[in-house]
Amino acid sequence: MWASYAAAHPEAVAASPEYTVEHFGDSKRLANDLLGIVLSGKKRATAELVADFIDRGDQVPRIGSHWIACDGDGLPRIIIRSTEIRIGPFTSVDAAFARDEGEDDLALESWQREHRRYWMRVSAAAGRKWSEDDEIVFERFNVVWPPEHADGTGTRPQQ
Repeated sequence: MWASYAAAHPEAVAASPEYTVEHFGDSKRLANDLLGIVLSGKKRATAELVADFIDRGDQVPRIGSHWIACDGDGLPRIIIRSTEIRIGPFTSVDAAFARDEGEDDLALESWQREHRRYWMRVSAAAGRKWSEDDEIVFERFNVVWPPEHADGTGTRPQQ
């Protein structure tokens, strides 16, 4: 998948040649559900704890970085490119970001409720206690590959 994307968009790969391979969520079902929302075009943002990147030994994404999003079985499905990155606490999320995540009813209140549950669960699984003061990576993205799922704007990150 990466080789095909690189051949079609050498300028994007030259600007950001590294990529990660991961899936959304912490379970097969959640990975598939969230990927489905991305594939529908409704989800163009995600949020993850900085501590989770550190625990995996991954770098925090930057504008222009790529990741290959896999389904719940670990099969690569799409390539995503980061267009906006912001790090902040839980309380810094706004209604626009909650809507761009495309989950639940798109409201800030449901975003807060579900992400609070999620981060408490994944932090406990990692042996940590989650706090609303923990740093979170708020990331907006475009789908850039394969062409049938691409936004058409993903080769050039927003500034």
